This record gives sequence, structure tokens and C-alpha cells, in this order.
Amino acid sequence: MGSASWPVDAPEARADQSHLLAIVNTPQILTLAGPARPRIGPEMRHLAIVEDGAMIVRAGRIETIGRRSEIEIPSDAEIVDAEGRIVLPGFVDAHTHPVFAGTRADEYEQRTEGATYAQIAARGGGIRSTVRRTRQAGEAELLESASRYAEWFLRGGTTTIEAKSGYGLSLEAELKILRVIRQLAAKRRLRYVPTFLGAHEIPDEYRGRIDDYVAVVIHEMLPRVASEGLAEYCDVFCEPNVFPPDRARAVLRAASDLGLGLRLHADQFTPDAGAYLAAELGAATADHLEATTVEGLKALQAANVQPVLLPASVYNLGSTHYPAARQMISLGLPVALATDFNPGSSPTASMPMALSLACTHMKMTPAEAISAATINAAYSLRRGGGIGSLEPGKLADFVIHDCADYRELPYFFGREPARAVYVNGLCVYRHP
Repeated sequence: MGSASWPVDAPEARADQSHLLAIVNTPQILTLAGPARPRIGPEMRHLAIVEDGAMIVRAGRIETIGRRSEIEIPSDAEIVDAEGRIVLPGFVDAHTHPVFAGTRADEYEQRTEGATYAQIAARGGGIRSTVRRTRQAGEAELLESASRYAEWFLRGGTTTIEAKSGYGLSLEAELKILRVIRQLAAKRRLRYVPTFLGAHEIPDEYRGRIDDYVAVVIHEMLPRVASEGLAEYCDVFCEPNVFPPDRARAVLRAASDLGLGLRLHADQFTPDAGAYLAAELGAATADHLEATTVEGLKALQAANVQPVLLPASVYNLGSTHYPAARQMISLGLPVALATDFNPGSSPTASMPMALSLACTHMKMTPAEAISAATINAAYSLRRGGGIGSLEPGKLADFVIHDCADYRELPYFFGREPARAVYVNGLCVYRHP
């Protein structure tokens, strides 16, 4: 039995679905096995850890998992020696903006000198500055930069991301972004779940004419996105000074009529309007929720809307007003975590960093944070039946992390702990 060393880009590796792997020599396999639904309350602390474990993967799916002493290793299996490191499901990053041109490092510097995010946006910066650059970029340029960012996700142990558009804000530019996301998904290294976010901001040419722009989103953008099958979800940035609830409702209802699932940027700065709208429409998720009150949280819980919390954006904007994660968990909400990777408020693709921020600033336990970043995030994307936990029959998306104990993931922050990342049982990233 040899040592597994699939070349990352070898087409024959992707084609061989009879490949058999045996993962051994790991002190902890965090299976997150449990009920076929997102975890709530005390369940979020239960990681179903198998100590001194082994896992057999056949044809890209998990076949067997258990203690090494109880697992018979097939003679034709290729051995993956974890070398005393932990194994857990690939992180599922349920809120990202991975396709854009340029950076906003200049605006970051302005914020260090005292300018606020709102002040920068008011003078033409923020989202609209990225929109201008992204409109000018061709698909090849966007694909090149987004492929670079894909490597960043993999290095942190992420195997699936929800990928939003939203930096085009015109029909052709939004379609261009979503087509790039489709090309990225076709590489089969990182899983992408595409979301249309045409209602991310009012573009320059529609300033002061929000109703005209909403009409473009509803009557021009959404039908093309749906007819070309470019997105699974539609998202709206619901804030009174961006897309207030009445406009956001119109966009989301039109999207629902076309068969798209619903997500919302909700209550990032203003309380409850976004949460109430998400509950009213039965959205899959309400994301951000930094300003949501207990009444808004109760509305989400009653409507079975999952919260997706984004602590890295709070941190990077210099705020201290983090979402009330402990209150959400106490109410029985199935909390998910994400990076909010984007060029402005959260330029990080590191889920381990998001875990650390969740533990330190939102007082989630390490186990709760891992549940939020794996199985709960998977269910928020309608993927919980296939990914997010390591159970027989599920897809073999797993990561070997350079830790002996799972609590080290948030504890040693600011590093890239992934040593080997597998998608469908194939190695897509290995630490050099």
C-alpha cells in the first residue's frame, strides 16, 4: 500500500472514480454525525468525534468511518497518513463575494486615518468603486483573480463557498460575473453555489432613481439569470439607505417567482427591517444581523430562517458591535458562520480566522463555531445531505489540519492550518 500523492491538476485523478483511500493515524475525526438537519442549541457542541479513527473513501464518497482498531483497511487502498493531525469536514463558507477587479487597499488606509465606511461610500468609494473596475475587466481577468482567491479558500480548509455577484450592477456585467463563477465551478477544485446580487447597491448611473434600477433588476437581470441557470439564489442588501424593505421585497418576490432561493443582507446597520422581511418571505438565510434585536431574532426562529454571521466584516470595519450569537443559540437558531470575503469590508478568505473571531468576540465555543462553519452552513445552502459532515454515503470533502486537537483551530489564529484538502476524495490542495 503506497502513500497518496495525487497531483492537484492531474485530469486522470479526477477521472478515476474507483480510487480507494484509507485515512489513518489521526487522533480526532470530527464527523459531526447527527440528525439530518442543522444543529441547534446544545447540539452545536456535539461534534461526534471519533478518537484514534480511520476513514475509508471509495469512488469519492465515505464508505466507512470508526476507530482504527475496528476498521479493516482494504489491501488495495491508498494510505493517507494524517501523521497525528485532526480530520474534519471541509469548511462551507456560506457568504462570499469572490469575483471582482482591483482592491480597495486605498480605502482601507483612509479608514485607518479616521474615515468611516459610510463617508467613503458617500464620495463614490465603497461598492461602487469596485463596480467601476469590475465593469471594465474582461472575463479572463476576473477568472484569473478569482482563481487566485480560490487558492486562499483552499489553504484555510474551505471546500464549498456560496459565491455572490453584485459588483457589476448592469445586465452584462452581472452576467459576466456569474459566468466566471460557472467557469470556476467547472474546475472542480472548490465547490461554488452561485447567488445573484444585482441589488447590492445603486450604480452611479441610477443615483436618485432607485425605482428605475429596481425595475432593471426585476425585468432585465433576473429573467436572464434564471433562463441561463446562472444562480441558485437571489440576495438583496436590505438597508433603509440602500434597498429599503419595500424595494427589497419586490426584487425577492420576483426572484422567487422565477424559482430562485432567497437570501438577505439584513440588519447590518439598522435593526430588524431585514430580519422581518426574511421571515415574511421564508428566506433561506438572513446574513449579518449585527443590529437585530431579540424581536427580530424571534421572527427568524419562527420562520425557520438561518442566521449567517460574519464577524470578520465587523472586525475589519473597526466595529465592536458583533451579532448576538449566544442569544441566537439560546433561542434555538441554527447559526452559520462565513467569511464575507469581499474587497471592502472583509478581505479575508480564512474560515479559521472567522472561527477565532466568533469564539473571542461572540463567545461561541470552538465546537459551536465548527458546527456553524460546516454542517449548519451546508444546510443553509441546501447541501446538508451531501456535505458538511463525515458520514457513510456523503461526499468525501475533508481536510487534514495541522492540529492535534480541534480547539487549536480558533486558538492559534492568523495561520493556514490545512495540510491537505480533499474534494470528492481527490486531493485538491497540499501544503508545500
